[in-house]
Amino acid sequence: MEKKNLFGYSLPQLEEEMIALKQTPYRARQLYSWIYVKKVYDFSCYSDISKPFREQLEKEYCLDLPSIFKEEDSQDGTVKLLLEMKDGAKVETVLMRYDYGNVICVSSEVGCNMGCAFCASGILKKERNLTSAEMVGEVILMNQLLEKEGENVSHVVVMGTGEPFDNYDNVMSFVRIMNEQKGLAIGARHITVSTCGLVDGIRRYAEEGIQINLAISLHAPNDKIRQEIMPIAKAYPLDKLLEAVRYYLDKSGRRVTFEYIMIKGVNDSLECADELADLLKGIFCYVNLIPLNPVKEKPFERCSNNQTHLFSERLNSRGINCTIRKEFGTDIDAACGQLRVKYVKK
Repeated sequence: MEKKNLFGYSLPQLEEEMIALKQTPYRARQLYSWIYVKKVYDFSCYSDISKPFREQLEKEYCLDLPSIFKEEDSQDGTVKLLLEMKDGAKVETVLMRYDYGNVICVSSEVGCNMGCAFCASGILKKERNLTSAEMVGEVILMNQLLEKEGENVSHVVVMGTGEPFDNYDNVMSFVRIMNEQKGLAIGARHITVSTCGLVDGIRRYAEEGIQINLAISLHAPNDKIRQEIMPIAKAYPLDKLLEAVRYYLDKSGRRVTFEYIMIKGVNDSLECADELADLLKGIFCYVNLIPLNPVKEKPFERCSNNQTHLFSERLNSRGINCTIRKEFGTDIDAACGQLRVKYVKK
């Protein structure tokens, strides 16, 4: 019988699991303390738990973590890990150091089926979903590296390889584990889930009643350009996508982030900026402009810094709150999916 990984349980889920084992809910809180506060992963060390139950834990449960297959460290402090799961599957996770904290970009799937034309993640198609335990493992391993410097992960973005809403249940379990006050205690507003635009997922997310942020990978001001670079746009055109976004806003009251990668000659003109401003008028949002990190397997080029700033200024002048994302890891394989492509056969 395959052991159950305790990293995959939110506290309410673990309380239910303990009740099923004829233990008290308090037992779950004890385990959470050992795992996330004391950071002890050996059941035999759990001194406030009876020996018979420790032996049962050893027999039926585990606290398995991924292993680090490859690490790349940038001069700017960015760390990119290629992690190997128990079955040999490899995924990436990235640490970015901002003034306000340490941000980890977490993958949610092994490979990606969304096929965005500019992204390295889709070069290798989806093999399977990551479990919530495997996603938690990405954060735990990064925390272990940071603890050597007396730091830890303060913000989580589910923006790595994979479409989070294509693995909805595991991602929701993961973010609740991140947010649990008796666990890692990362604030809801320090956690962001990003989708390329799965409308049903956005509507379902709106019903969760959580304060975790939502980001939409938009990348185009109209359906023509969006459908050329993002196949998902053929299933969910912009009118349907923005209808779901408005539904989310009505339910949550939370501002939405629209991610917009600046691609030279594709979506970076001032006409595109005006069209984008018209599209987003009246929506409680801001736009995060992202300089393209070129991928050698893809034909796209980044636009100039000057053009990106002109685009930003045009949006701001039109009443759309806009920022330009700080670049990280330009001296390593920082773009989503790049490092994995090097070590996994197509």
